[in-house]
Amino acid sequence: MPLPFSQAKAVLCMAALLFSAALCRAQSIAVPWGGYGHDAQHTGISAVAAQTMSAFHWPVPVEVDEVPQYSGTSLLIHYGSPLSTQGNTIIFPVKTGVSDGFRMEARNGANGAVRWTEASDYTLPVHNWVPSFGAILTPKNRLWFPGAGGKVYFRDTPDAATGTRGQIVFYGAENYDVAVKINTPITSDRYGNIFFGFVVEGTVTNGLVSGIARIAEDGTGSWVSANAAAEGAGGISKVVHNCAPALSNDHRTLYIAVHGGGYSAGYLVSLNSRTLAPIAKVRLKDPRPSPYDDALLPYDGTASPTVGPDGDVYYGVLEASTGSNHYRGWMLHFDGALAVVKTPGAFGWDDTASVVPSASVPSYTGTSQYLLLTKYNNYAQAGGGGLNKVAILDPNDTMTDPVTGASVMKEIITALGPTPDSEYPAFPGAVREWCINTAAVDPVGKCAIVNSEDGKVYRWDFVTNTLIQPFTLTTGIGEAYTPTIIGVDGTIYAISNAMIFAIGQ
Repeated sequence: MPLPFSQAKAVLCMAALLFSAALCRAQSIAVPWGGYGHDAQHTGISAVAAQTMSAFHWPVPVEVDEVPQYSGTSLLIHYGSPLSTQGNTIIFPVKTGVSDGFRMEARNGANGAVRWTEASDYTLPVHNWVPSFGAILTPKNRLWFPGAGGKVYFRDTPDAATGTRGQIVFYGAENYDVAVKINTPITSDRYGNIFFGFVVEGTVTNGLVSGIARIAEDGTGSWVSANAAAEGAGGISKVVHNCAPALSNDHRTLYIAVHGGGYSAGYLVSLNSRTLAPIAKVRLKDPRPSPYDDALLPYDGTASPTVGPDGDVYYGVLEASTGSNHYRGWMLHFDGALAVVKTPGAFGWDDTASVVPSASVPSYTGTSQYLLLTKYNNYAQAGGGGLNKVAILDPNDTMTDPVTGASVMKEIITALGPTPDSEYPAFPGAVREWCINTAAVDPVGKCAIVNSEDGKVYRWDFVTNTLIQPFTLTTGIGEAYTPTIIGVDGTIYAISNAMIFAIGQ
């Protein structure tokens, strides 16, 4: 069982240092939850023990979408990750219009009181499912969030009611053009340099084309095209929507996925994080033998690279022939140089792997330093029977996938969703999907916080392999997958049906 919250705080710092010294050294100051997947490696590892889930901390849930647009009974909108400052300010994006319209909103984590709001003129790129509006809180306590025309707004002292504000156009303010649109969450390195993907929809006069941007801590902007990042590979023109750039543990290498747009094939590329010069690329393949070949990189997903403590890189893709793997895709696995293709995981669609210290799973007897947490849905509508799970996988051990016969990462523990899915009466074992694109891992409590489309959030206890403390947020809805985070005081924040909830003891 998880430690009591008071005891967890006492041992927290030492536990975190023992597990991942490399990740701790990579940060100049502690950021409780700075961006998508917690950190620049997207590990999802909380530096704070999660509180017991027994009560709402805010008097009412808060909208993250003032005008949610439903597709039948589903909500196909990717909401940006909430952020937590050291001063217990929770910052999150709010969609304010039917299509465009966004603002950043900051609230007191203890009671939900508004501390400040900042409007953005950001407009969305061409899309199917609505892409995320992804902000970042740097280790130097500066908030960055997207604006129109590829510009990025910043705000300092985010715990205060007021702060220094400004904006930077990475390709030069004199060249500003609304045809440029940011299409990924923003990532920061330990120095406060930021990175993001962008698309150019139309022709601009300065020769700018879709690619990857960098804004240095001193405000200097630079960029490289998606095609140049892939070293001129044919058919490559864009960064994948919602693919948050990831950084190696030493912050010298940037990883991001590029493709031809829509649902198309592409590459995972690595770049020098200082110069954006290409280092390496790897074609993203369906790991099954012929007739399968290129995996698909869908712009409806949120898969982003995860970098493990050993430097290995993980990236989720969709299968080559849509539906041939029950829409599960694959969690592809490479060494940090992108030179060695390693054993994949059996699920990758719209998922960013979270890192779990091996010691957090007492039943584990293998030799890996860390394990991976992924969604493990097996969709009824694609032949999977609706047996939707979450899984802890060993990235360095193998098993035979019962669906495809491929060699995949070994399952250590799995948990089946607890709520039957009435949408699929022909499949009596079908359960509601896990609604996760990046899960919050609590190494001290030996658990993770996982969100379900049944409208509940659960604590997955790794010691007993049970789903405990189910906490009802809404009646449940089919929706694009959402992030969960753990705030600086251990409060849990989860999104369901266009609202954010604060939960704890």
